Amino acid sequence: MGKTIRLTMGQAALRFLDNQYVEYDGEEIKFVEGIFGIFGHGVVVGLGEALAAGDTSLRFYQAKNEQGAGHAAMGFAKQHDRLKIMAACSSIGPGALNMVTAAATATANHIPVLFLPSDAFACRQPDPVLQQIEIPADYTNTSSDAFRAVSRCWDRVQRPEQLMTAFINAFRVLTDPAETGAVTVSLPQDVQGEVYDYPEEFLAKRVHHIERRIPTPGQIRRAAALLKQAKKPLVICGGGARYSRAGAALEQFCAAFHIPFAETQGGKGTVPWDNPYNLSGIGTTGALSANRLAKEADLIIALGTRLGDFTTCSKWLFQNPDCKILGINVASFDAYKMNGEPIIADAKLTLEALSSAVSGYQSQWGGRIKAVRDEWKAEVDRLYHEDAAPGPDGKPLLSQARALGELNDRLLPKDAIVVSGSGSIPSDMQRVWRVRTPGTYHMEYAFSCMGYEVAAALGAKIACPNREVVTVIGDGAYAMLHTELLTAIQEGKKIIVVVLDNAGFHCIDNLQHSQGIVHFGNEWKIRDAGSGRLSGESVQVDYAKNGESWGALGLRARTPEELAAAMKEALAAAKPVVIDVKVSPKTMTKGYESWWRVGTAQVSTNPEVEAAAGAMAAEVEKARKF
Repeated sequence: MGKTIRLTMGQAALRFLDNQYVEYDGEEIKFVEGIFGIFGHGVVVGLGEALAAGDTSLRFYQAKNEQGAGHAAMGFAKQHDRLKIMAACSSIGPGALNMVTAAATATANHIPVLFLPSDAFACRQPDPVLQQIEIPADYTNTSSDAFRAVSRCWDRVQRPEQLMTAFINAFRVLTDPAETGAVTVSLPQDVQGEVYDYPEEFLAKRVHHIERRIPTPGQIRRAAALLKQAKKPLVICGGGARYSRAGAALEQFCAAFHIPFAETQGGKGTVPWDNPYNLSGIGTTGALSANRLAKEADLIIALGTRLGDFTTCSKWLFQNPDCKILGINVASFDAYKMNGEPIIADAKLTLEALSSAVSGYQSQWGGRIKAVRDEWKAEVDRLYHEDAAPGPDGKPLLSQARALGELNDRLLPKDAIVVSGSGSIPSDMQRVWRVRTPGTYHMEYAFSCMGYEVAAALGAKIACPNREVVTVIGDGAYAMLHTELLTAIQEGKKIIVVVLDNAGFHCIDNLQHSQGIVHFGNEWKIRDAGSGRLSGESVQVDYAKNGESWGALGLRARTPEELAAAMKEALAAAKPVVIDVKVSPKTMTKGYESWWRVGTAQVSTNPEVEAAAGAMAAEVEKARKF
């Protein structure tokens, strides 16, 4: 038997976390940097006692909302390309349940976050304790069980010695590029304080080796055969390409074989926008350039992408009947999608091996790549210089696209990290945002979670303290969750929050109206006493004053000149900033030859709805079935 050390489970948990490292491409990196959380009775005297003792290098960040804690941890890990993480802890009951949405967001995006919700007493002696939910049909079912459906790995530590197998298994998943996402280890509040003689071996430094999965000769032969047969191949650059650090390999591959590539939200910015083969975003929120060539392509090289419905236009986009899918992904689940030829391997290594196997190949795209790029560049330039449109008060306001253009082309440093995650802003940014510096486009769109933006910006700023971090957020998402702005002020972490205020959930209002439905429940309007509906005047909110109330610098803009002046002041400021930018409703970008399947009502008293359902059914017939 080896040496042991007597610790509470909470103390042992922190010592273990503090000694976890990863090795990637020969570089050894400390994996766990700290813990975001909010203390409550279920955690403060257990794990909280261990944190208060200060016996580890882990820093505790006092969140203001448990969901925000999870989003901040995710933003930190995403900005570190998944090579550093934070944990998120909470009390039992409401505190734990507040983190479930953040756990789902991390899992959908394959971002490693360790969730440590507290739980009811394992011994059950004082049951029912404060905030405990009792389910008579299954007494073992507690709030923490809600994480099961949204976690890549879930466990409950009911005895202090169970921590060892639970944590080792947790880190197996957290450090696996194919499986990573939310990992939940539920900690009953009594067990956190219970003592055990932990082996020193368990608490010693542990290095997790993140290995690149090497493509087999057979995989390369099959991939090469598909590519050699193709006349018009197209690469889709997904998040897996970014995390594989495959940007240089992708540039070389596309240049060598005259193959264009398009970007998902996760893959955007892996290669700068001015690369001659970069078609910008693809799919429902994609660019005209990418969507046009995708319809002609006879081979889609799905490089590290989940092939979600926004990327594929609900499997409608690839309309060439001879089009085949080559799925290159470390996750077999994703590599098999859309009946693809699965190449279950690292993106960078596969591109390099495939390049050698098809030496001398050339696509038949000819001048089409440059032509569609030039056409799209002209369209983006037009959007970036749109004239002002009237606002609710009749006075001119910036369009949303113009506001993004001002920020992107004129006002922000080229290495500023820009964060967003919900509404119409990600749609516009995937289409028109020009990434100059790789790794600066930080978007959560796999879960499209409102409220990610401010918290994730804080996480990204902690990850990159010497870079400007700017979150571009709609008024709806800001209202839903902006409380980590106070944490940013508390921590002295300057983030710039640009609120594009169009007085409502206009992204969904657009979808609603596109399907023939009257404007209902999405615009921020005062309830009309006569009709009983929310159809009165627009609600006016001063988001700059709201930011000031937290302690941030509040600024306002409604013209290009005012936005320029506000951003200049924001960049010079030493503390967090909120810029309230009034934009005209309905001035986001449009569809650009894309489509999205939604469940439109097939029967309605409104003939426009029934017509929309008929049009939807006609487009469904053009889509691939699986």
